[in-house]
Amino acid sequence: MYRQLSIFIMLLAPAVCGGEPMQSVRVAPDNKGFVLSPSGERFTPWGQNYAAQGLEDADGRSWAKIEGDLADLKNMRANVIRIHLQFPQFMDGPDKPNAGALTRLADLLKLAEKHGIYLDITGLACYRKTQRAAWYDALPDNQRWAAQARFWEAVADTCAASSSVFCYDLVNEPIVSGTRKDGWYTGDLGGYEFLQRLSLDQGDRPRDDIAIEWVRTLTSAIRKHDKAHPITIGMLPAWGVSQAAVGPDLDFIAVHIYPEAGKVDDAIATLKRFDIGKPIVIEETFPLSCSIPDEREFLLKSRGIASGWIGQYPDQTSEELAALKRSGKITLGQAMYLSWIDLFRDVGPQMLGGERGAE
Repeated sequence: MYRQLSIFIMLLAPAVCGGEPMQSVRVAPDNKGFVLSPSGERFTPWGQNYAAQGLEDADGRSWAKIEGDLADLKNMRANVIRIHLQFPQFMDGPDKPNAGALTRLADLLKLAEKHGIYLDITGLACYRKTQRAAWYDALPDNQRWAAQARFWEAVADTCAASSSVFCYDLVNEPIVSGTRKDGWYTGDLGGYEFLQRLSLDQGDRPRDDIAIEWVRTLTSAIRKHDKAHPITIGMLPAWGVSQAAVGPDLDFIAVHIYPEAGKVDDAIATLKRFDIGKPIVIEETFPLSCSIPDEREFLLKSRGIASGWIGQYPDQTSEELAALKRSGKITLGQAMYLSWIDLFRDVGPQMLGGERGAE
């Protein structure tokens, strides 16, 4: 929840794909997970939020850095990365997608395919306070939703033919409604706001009704161009909408859960509330407020309820963090990430191996 940043790839050279072509990910016919198409082989999303900070800037990180990150992720057995497309970078006006941004997104799809990594494509991000679009935030609800739909049409048109897409996540951690005084964004963390309201103009209208209309508006926009890739929303546990209300219009449920110290069973109980008969992916988790043993217990106990897991990837590769630890120069935050990566590597075979139930 509090580590993902934008990914806006700079001047990527088209990748040359090698090896076996990637198969597409689909929801399993029994709604109990995911499969690869056309083989029907089971697929378990196991990955990281990719926080490649700076890639949207003119002096952003090099292509070699991105390649190195993806190789590191693949080496730790990650098969999914979650990226966050910044709305102001992708839309120059209510009906004007940015062609350069879409070209770079297409290049990223090719790179992901080269490395055999699927993309969880999260949209409508406006995280940075200093990089928002005044024209966009001034729109009333109906016009803002129309601009969001146009964004998703452009993204889906770019991505529809790619087998490297895992899913479209309509928005990160929405809050359904508020007032103009509240503003569109909240959840400040060091100049970033990761939570976004869907509506400011609909007064006392039931939140479920607002959410249903919004979800249908955007899913319809995607389905104009892409009939197959799964669609979801990155939900906080308490976002104020009934899962039964929006669930029918989503292909799977994505929830963000950060266990608290000594309260793993509470986190599992929260997870169970999202079981509406569709696959569940824990789209964000990390030992932010708990120990590594607590996080391990949460991951293992969540099997059989969840069908996929996505953690948080640091700015440095695992090798770079390990070198910092050996030199004695690692910070507390970096040490936390290294511990998470070690856990991710260690528990990965169990999470990917299809074992069920608590440990």
